[in-house]
Amino acid sequence: MTEDRSTIRLDKWLWHARFFKSRSLAAGVVSAGKVRVDSQPVSKPSRAVGPGNVLTFIQARETKVVRIIACGERRGPAPEAQALYEDLTPTPKDRPVEARGANPKYEKGGRPTKKDRRDMEMD
Repeated sequence: MTEDRSTIRLDKWLWHARFFKSRSLAAGVVSAGKVRVDSQPVSKPSRAVGPGNVLTFIQARETKVVRIIACGERRGPAPEAQALYEDLTPTPKDRPVEARGANPKYEKGGRPTKKDRRDMEMD
């Protein structure tokens, strides 16, 4: 007996799940080879995916790992989109302040005053 497994185009699913603002952006990322389906690189936006597939891709400088739960019928609101997948992305480790590029000595924020600039020159 064959199992009827519902599938959807990869670019369309990424758009439905609200990972990308437009379907063409999703298709561009897939075409560039920056998406993996079950750890296999994919370069065709028309690749069929369905429940159980694990996707790995980069979005906004973060690596996302998601397992597809449902295909979805439309691009609905965010809570509906979040029900389409299970997020398997590892949590980022806390980085020290220096690694983020901020100088801990001058964390006041904003533009330094003339006195702050003089003090910086003396250091």
